[in-house]
Parts: sequence; structure tokens; C-alpha cells
Amino acid sequence: MEIEKKYTLRSMPDLTEYDHHSIEQAYINRKPTLRIRKQDDEYYFTYKGEGLMAREEYNLPLNEDSYYHLREKADGRIITKTRYLIPYNGYTIELDVFEGDLKPLVIAEVEFPSIEEAESFVPPAWFYEDVTSDPKYQNSNLSR
Repeated sequence: MEIEKKYTLRSMPDLTEYDHHSIEQAYINRKPTLRIRKQDDEYYFTYKGEGLMAREEYNLPLNEDSYYHLREKADGRIITKTRYLIPYNGYTIELDVFEGDLKPLVIAEVEFPSIEEAESFVPPAWFYEDVTSDPKYQNSNLSR
């Protein structure tokens, strides 16, 4: 089960001190959500159930050949972004800085172990709007 909240930003933090990953991902299907992802030198196939804040999620490893084979079947644009990992009050903020034609979009995501923790989360002052319930900020919709 994936439980996460998404936010736009009021201001951008200094990212120079944080670990980051280069991500490329594409969507094969949207209902159900079937995604492929290249994160640095690792490859994944992901199934996501329906829902915005909480939903089923299963990740399976892929090899490079399988990833590029499936990439040719992508429905919509290939999303590229850099994901920064920012520790915050026992959680990790995953700050996605989108590239290509989605630039200058930046979205912060925070994952939680329970719905109760997600609902009681107090974001940092540099977060702006909670867009968890807005489907246009789902990556599968951004790929259209």
C-alpha cells in the first residue's frame, strides 16, 4: 500500500546537500496504472491501484532490455525528472524537479506508514498547496 501526499512549493530549498536520483518513466496503461521506470541504473515495472492518497502499489524488477522494449509502447510522453531526498521530521520528502516539456514543474511527495500519519502531517513552510486530491498532479496524467 502506498500512502502519500503531494504538494506544490512556495519556495525552492537549496538542493546541493541532498542525495538525488535521475528518473525516466513511462506509462503503458492508466486504468489500472502500469508504469515502467529507470532510476539511475535500475529498472522497475509498477502496478498502481486506484486512489489518490492511498492505493495499492507493487514494484517488480526489470532488466534494461525489457525496460527499453516496453518504453516503445509508452502511452504519452516519457517523463524525466531529478528526485531529491530531503529528510524532514522522521519522513523523507521526495522533491521531483521535472525536465523537458514539464519544466519548471516541481512537486514534493511524502510517503507515510498510515493514513492517520498522512492526515496529521504538518508540512514545512516552503510547501505551498496540498495537491494530493488533484488528479492532474498524478504522474500518469502528467504523461498525457
